[in-house]
Amino acid sequence: MSNRLVSIVMVTRGLKNYLRLGLEAVLKQTYSSCEIIVVDNSLEPDFGRGIEKDYPGVKLYSAGENLFYCQALNKGISLSSGEFILCLNDDVVLDKDFLKEALRGFGVDSAIGMVSGKILRADGKTIDSTGLFLSIWRTAKERGYGLPDTGKFEQEEYIFGVNGAVAFYRRKMLDELRINSEYFDSDFHIFYEDLDIAWRAQRAGWKGYYIPQAIAYHTRGGTVRGDGGISKRFARHYLDDGLCADLIKNRWLAIIKNETLPGFLSFLPFIVLYDCVAAAYLIFFRPQAVKKLIAGILKYPRLALNKRRQLSERGKFYGSRKL
Repeated sequence: MSNRLVSIVMVTRGLKNYLRLGLEAVLKQTYSSCEIIVVDNSLEPDFGRGIEKDYPGVKLYSAGENLFYCQALNKGISLSSGEFILCLNDDVVLDKDFLKEALRGFGVDSAIGMVSGKILRADGKTIDSTGLFLSIWRTAKERGYGLPDTGKFEQEEYIFGVNGAVAFYRRKMLDELRINSEYFDSDFHIFYEDLDIAWRAQRAGWKGYYIPQAIAYHTRGGTVRGDGGISKRFARHYLDDGLCADLIKNRWLAIIKNETLPGFLSFLPFIVLYDCVAAAYLIFFRPQAVKKLIAGILKYPRLALNKRRQLSERGKFYGSRKL
């Protein structure tokens, strides 16, 4: 995998010192064949100028408007030229050998389109993710989430997908799953975009792989929650109403786009139970989020069905690898 270009796409809102810490770690990678693209979502010209001045090798794109996370990633990927693409939250710090180790995963099997390393919390002791999986509730399940790192997940193995904070992809897979100009579904805004891409990929015959020697450190919630919610469980408690509505909405968009009828019927009791609990929480604790959710009920499911139809009509529909 030496000398094969890796494009690192980082989206930032310019909060705290996250981006600079992340960039310093990227620049210290022992694997050097990479380009760095930063999509500046801060809407602060001085912030972007400071990054350009201090990191002259970085390609900076300033949107001039508030792009949601998926839109920003799509823009960054469209500007990239690497064979492999690492989508990186700005609140992530990579171990110096991350790229060198993670790239090994793509060499295991030509059908591997996603690679995850061991993602730890900022304390270096708690697991954030050792791979993304699809739960019986049809939610994104981060393996090992919140558990102490006691050496349990030290085996290289196949996984369902990769966590969106440190999402390493083969460009060929992203190109084959792209709908129009979108790699990530912009209707998702943020949340569940990683599960959606993994689900699409799995059903199209692509695979995910886990390399425990590729280490990254993630300040969970650093870019979307207040200080009191960083690294806490039950993310929706610490999100604003719009983001909370997206979190609920996007699970269903992922189901509509990717679930099979037999799968939906098999897991229907779990889906209904999850939704009942989520509805009770929203009604009693987040009524403003309910209003935002209702506003999109007619629009977004229709768009998700249309995108599912586009995949089918292009011959990319799930299970065939006719890509």
